[in-house]
Amino acid sequence: MAHYLDFLKTEVDELKAKSLNWNLRELQGPSMPHAKVDGKDVLMLCSNNYLNLSNHPKIKRAAINAVRTHGAGSGSVRAIAGTMDLHLQLERKIAQFKGSQAALYYQTGFAANAGLIPQLVGEGDLIISDELNHGSIIDGVRLTKAERKVYPHKNMDELRKLLEGAQGKYRRILVITDGVFSMDGDIAPMDKIAHLCREFNAISYVDDAHGDGVLGNGIGIVHHFHLEGKWDIEMGTFSKAFGVVGGYVSGTEALREFAYNKSRTWLLSGSAPPATAAACMASLDVVKNEPRHVKKLWKNTNYWKKGLKRLGFDTGVSETPIVPVMLGDSAIAQKFSVRLMEEGVFALPIVFPMVAKDKARIRTMMNAGLKKGDLDIALEKFEKIGKELGALK
Repeated sequence: MAHYLDFLKTEVDELKAKSLNWNLRELQGPSMPHAKVDGKDVLMLCSNNYLNLSNHPKIKRAAINAVRTHGAGSGSVRAIAGTMDLHLQLERKIAQFKGSQAALYYQTGFAANAGLIPQLVGEGDLIISDELNHGSIIDGVRLTKAERKVYPHKNMDELRKLLEGAQGKYRRILVITDGVFSMDGDIAPMDKIAHLCREFNAISYVDDAHGDGVLGNGIGIVHHFHLEGKWDIEMGTFSKAFGVVGGYVSGTEALREFAYNKSRTWLLSGSAPPATAAACMASLDVVKNEPRHVKKLWKNTNYWKKGLKRLGFDTGVSETPIVPVMLGDSAIAQKFSVRLMEEGVFALPIVFPMVAKDKARIRTMMNAGLKKGDLDIALEKFEKIGKELGALK
């Protein structure tokens, strides 16, 4: 007789048969450009730790000191007894960093999207979303009772048509986009979106997870497009370029109060440990006071892209340190990643259904801690394997 939980193994086996399952690798030690993964010394080309801040001495010191002064945990959710002075200091620092009135810190970026989006709109409202938005946005949208419409990726003519057609039909309209799209590394046309939102009285919302610490001298995509005061809701995360963990939303004081009264992911989750809040504050200080990290990230990005293109690889439409090496065929992308690991380079394949069937790629992520010699070694390995697998002539 079949057990009622047999479906778990059955579905996992189906994923494995289609090569759609994740095989978790073990990072043995810190996230660094030179790391140990599954017992092997590798060059790390698939971390979101863009600025190499997760091991910055000032950030680690801030975390250690916070444990000494505030303990290991808060003991509660924020709404009861879990709001520490460190959390409030962090939120003030985020707002100052972003040039906004106020900010609210969430446990993760996913929690910010999943918790806030469903509260901003509901029955009688409309959400308009870019077709390539992140899964956390998609899940947040699915939790609403609002009507949903999707526009083709970065197509402003279609966004305008949707906004024009929505006039007078809805209580509220929310336009939501990623700032930097995580699969291709291209940038949303925020200036055009902001203009359309103002023209049609729609709420503008950006997920800047991959723009934080990267664009606008590290301040993010709103600053990159000079949209301070012209963009409604900026959401982001500390888990990537800032090297720590946690999400936030930034905007008006009214937005902050609305979010912490309405977001159940915020209200019903234990608050971030003191060490995390302190480390996040220190990371903002480092980005502000040590601009060399952002400059080095972009120097590495430009060198890496030029090197790949010189070899004959296609880097797609990337405009950021997210650099896909387009291979087309999923099987080749998977073999390419395995061979890279054997050669001491850790970079993962992105295949269907995460991308279209003919858009498989190795997604590489640049890091400010990589040296020119590291990049040259990685380029040599990419060339060797590219020729070996027929991806290069």
